[in-house]
Amino acid sequence: MSVWQQGATIELTIDSLNHTGEGVGRWQDRVVFVADTVPGDRLRVRLTHVKRQYAHGKVLEVVQPSEQRVRPSCIVADKCGGCQWQCVAYASQLAAKEQLVKEAIARIGHLQPQTFLPILAAPSPFGYRNKVTYPLGRRPGRVIAGYYQRGSHRLVNLNQCPVQDPRLNPLLAGLKQALQPWPIYNEHTHEAGFRHLSLRIGQRTGEQLITLVLAGALPAGLQTQAETWLDQFQGVVGVCVNFNDQVGNCIFGDKTEVLAGRPYLWEELAGVRFQIASTTFFQVNTAQAEQLVTTLRAWIAPTGRERLVDLYCGVGTLSLPLAASVAEVIGVEVHSASVQQAIANAHHNGIHNAQFLCAKAETWLPQFDQPIDVLILDPPRKGCDRAVLEAILRNRPPRILYVSCHPATLARDLAHLCHSGAYQLTKIQPLDMFPQTAHVETIALLTAS
Repeated sequence: MSVWQQGATIELTIDSLNHTGEGVGRWQDRVVFVADTVPGDRLRVRLTHVKRQYAHGKVLEVVQPSEQRVRPSCIVADKCGGCQWQCVAYASQLAAKEQLVKEAIARIGHLQPQTFLPILAAPSPFGYRNKVTYPLGRRPGRVIAGYYQRGSHRLVNLNQCPVQDPRLNPLLAGLKQALQPWPIYNEHTHEAGFRHLSLRIGQRTGEQLITLVLAGALPAGLQTQAETWLDQFQGVVGVCVNFNDQVGNCIFGDKTEVLAGRPYLWEELAGVRFQIASTTFFQVNTAQAEQLVTTLRAWIAPTGRERLVDLYCGVGTLSLPLAASVAEVIGVEVHSASVQQAIANAHHNGIHNAQFLCAKAETWLPQFDQPIDVLILDPPRKGCDRAVLEAILRNRPPRILYVSCHPATLARDLAHLCHSGAYQLTKIQPLDMFPQTAHVETIALLTAS
C-alpha cells in the first residue's frame, strides 16, 4: 500500500499557518494542511484528501506539542467553526498574520513596500466582538444557537463565546430559552420560523440591540415578548425583526422592523458618536477600529485643505473621525441604509463638511472629474472593481489609503495600480482586527509617482 493515499497515516511537523487557519507541514516534498494545529507541533496524521503534491489531513495524535500551543478558552473550540486559532499562542497568531500579508504582497502583487510595519496587536485577544449573528436550530426539547462545525452544516450549540463582548453572553443564553415556544426555521423543509439571532453592543456606551431574522409572517404575541426583553436584559435598547424568506446563505433580508425600543444603538469611536442599526456594517472590534483611524490620520498628515473621498464608506466609520482635520469629505456607499446613517451621524456630531452619496463606487468614481487629495478605499473581501482601479489611474489622487480584510485581493489591486507606474507602495501596516481567527486587516499607503 502506497503511503501517499487517502487513509494513510504519516508523521510530520507543522511549519506555518495558512490563510484559512490550517497548519502547514511537509512530508517528502509534499505539502499537508492540517486544521487545529500549531507551528512546531509534531503530529501523527491521517490523510483525508490527497492530490499529487498536497493533501489535507486529520490529527490522530499530537506526538510532541509545540511550545506555541496553548489551552483553548472555549470548551468547543475544536468543534466550532467560529475560531481557528484558540490553540495558538497570541504572539504566534500575530507573527503568522504578519507573514501572510508579506507573502501575499510579494507572491501575488510582486511588490516590495518601502516600509513594512510590525502588526498592531489587539488590546485584548478575547471579548472584542461587538456584533455576533448565530444560526438557530432545534433539537429535541430545546432551541440551539451557535456556529457551524468546520466544514459542515451542523450547529455547535453555545451558551457563551469568549471572543464576543462578555456582556452579550447573558443575552445569548437567555434568548435561547425565551425562544423555546416559538417556531424555528427548518433549513431542509424551509418551514417558517426564526433563522438567526443577531446581537450588537456599543462597547463604549453599553447599549445593546437584539435582532431576530425571520422567515414567514410575524408570529402573534412577538411584540409583547420583545417588550419584556427590554425590561429583562439590562442595556438592551431595542428589539428588531428582519424578514428573510430567501433560500440560501444570505443572513439578512431587505426589510427590518422595530418591535420594541429603537432600531439602533449608539457607539463612540475616535471622538465621534455613531448611530448603528442592526443590519448595517460597522467594524466588529471597536478598539482596533480606533487604531485604524489613528493610523489613517497619521499617514494623511492633514493640513486642513484636503478633499478626502471615502469609497465604500459605510456609516462613515473612517471618514467622520477624519472630517475635522480636512476641508471636505465625500463618502460613497452602495447600501442606502448605511448612507442614511452616515448622514445622520454627521448631523448628530455637528460635522458640516461631509456629504454622503448612495452609489456604486465603480459607477460614481469614473464620473467624478474634480481633484481628489486623499482617497480611502475600504472595499469588501472581493476587492475593488476594475472600473474603480482604472478611474483611480485617470484621476491620480496623490495619496491612496487602502484598507483591506483580504490580503490576496489587496495584493492584486495594489499590483494593478503600482505596475502601471502611477503609484509606489510606500507603507504596509497589518492590524489584528480578528484575534483567534486567520483573518487580518491591512492598511496600505500608495503615493503617486
